[in-house]
Amino acid sequence: MKVRRTWPARYGLYAFAVLWMLVVLPLSAAAAPYAAFVMDARTGEVLHSRNADTRLHPASLTKMMTLYIAFQAVENGEISLDTKVKISRFAASEPPSKLGLKSGQRIAFRYLIRAAAIKSANDAATAIGEALEGSEAAFARRMTRTAKELGMTRTTFKNAHGLTESGHMSTARDMSLLGRHVLYDYPEYYNLFSRRSTHAGVRDVANTNRRLLAAYRGADGIKTGYTRAAGFNLVASAERGQERIIATVFGGTSTIARNARVAELLDMGFKRAPSRATVRKPQKPSYFASSRQGTRDATIMTASLRPQIRPTVASAAVASPVNAEDIIAAVEEAKTSTASIASTTGILNSDIKSALIEAQETPAPSTAAPLGGVAPVSIRPAMRPKDLINASLDQPVGNEVVTRLSTSGGRQWGVNVGQFGSRYLAERALLTTALTEMETLDGTLRKVVRRPTGFDANFLGMTEDSADLACRRLEARNISCKTVGPS
Repeated sequence: MKVRRTWPARYGLYAFAVLWMLVVLPLSAAAAPYAAFVMDARTGEVLHSRNADTRLHPASLTKMMTLYIAFQAVENGEISLDTKVKISRFAASEPPSKLGLKSGQRIAFRYLIRAAAIKSANDAATAIGEALEGSEAAFARRMTRTAKELGMTRTTFKNAHGLTESGHMSTARDMSLLGRHVLYDYPEYYNLFSRRSTHAGVRDVANTNRRLLAAYRGADGIKTGYTRAAGFNLVASAERGQERIIATVFGGTSTIARNARVAELLDMGFKRAPSRATVRKPQKPSYFASSRQGTRDATIMTASLRPQIRPTVASAAVASPVNAEDIIAAVEEAKTSTASIASTTGILNSDIKSALIEAQETPAPSTAAPLGGVAPVSIRPAMRPKDLINASLDQPVGNEVVTRLSTSGGRQWGVNVGQFGSRYLAERALLTTALTEMETLDGTLRKVVRRPTGFDANFLGMTEDSADLACRRLEARNISCKTVGPS
């Protein structure tokens, strides 16, 4: 009888030992390491740090960099918010969380941004990377280069979404720095991260950070992340009065535990931060143009203040003298109508006047074809005003704007170099294209025309032959172009 009583106990001990070895120990070993970092967002001062420089899996915090580069690309005219992106089979096959994009589907770039920021959609993040660099691997290299420029010295990216991959690592400190740059470098887009839900082109999506946004006073972002290797991660920002704190947690054990810990860290930050502090915004990094485009645009924009006056020859002369004072007055009037998009007016004034006077003083034979004078070009495109930037993510704004004067006479042909989501992007495309192909576009009229579907960027005042020649030369440079006939 005693033997019969001890066997069940032995079986129980064996079962418990097996359960411990097969379940409890593996789970304990797999628990993600914990790290935390708190900073005063206004000054960058560190208020709390624990394992902040330990390289860990960032999970979907990665998408902050994907979005940062997307904002940067839109700002620099590399892509527009309304550009239709074709979804690849690779992007469509990404595991959840995802928007549910289909291979071959086309969707506006703005909706990919919304889905990645709010839904944390992996397919949308991959599509952003492919749209900008052609492949996720090339985009990951661009992400890492940008990270180094931001001071994220211990971060390496291998993909655009943050799913666990060998070598794809970051730190709590680096992700806090990235969150601060998103906040200050692109404030016009930062409101995305506080939206509880939004429409992402194919359906409405809910914010993965909505619980903290609803529960913590002043919270307005930024990004959540979770994988088994990373645990529950979060970079959060909150503002109360004149104070703003950024708190980061890696390795949370659950959404509830992570949010509670982040709330504690934010409270700690508000207690330790001074009530008043001078905001010292971080310095924006260098812009890395798409590797598919090379560095043509960046080189053009920094190489010369404006095109030099070309030597006077019979084949490139103006038909008749031009009154510089009249043109300057006309330029001033045109600039007045576009004052809302020209924050660099002082530089523009001096460039336009000096170039026009220089052109007027250059003798020109009267036997040449009426190609018009050389128009000045400033080294810097006009900055977009905040009211236009804030509206650009949701809808195009602005009116038809003439951005260059011309003496091209009655010639009725022109070329179109694309349609863009905002007036700023169209004007920037005209500027960079004019600098690229000065020989055939010299003396044309640069004009932005608003359409129901966007803003057309046109060069007008050309003959049919010169428009056809210009298009062929632009297409040889991989610049989209089509001729525009008399309307």
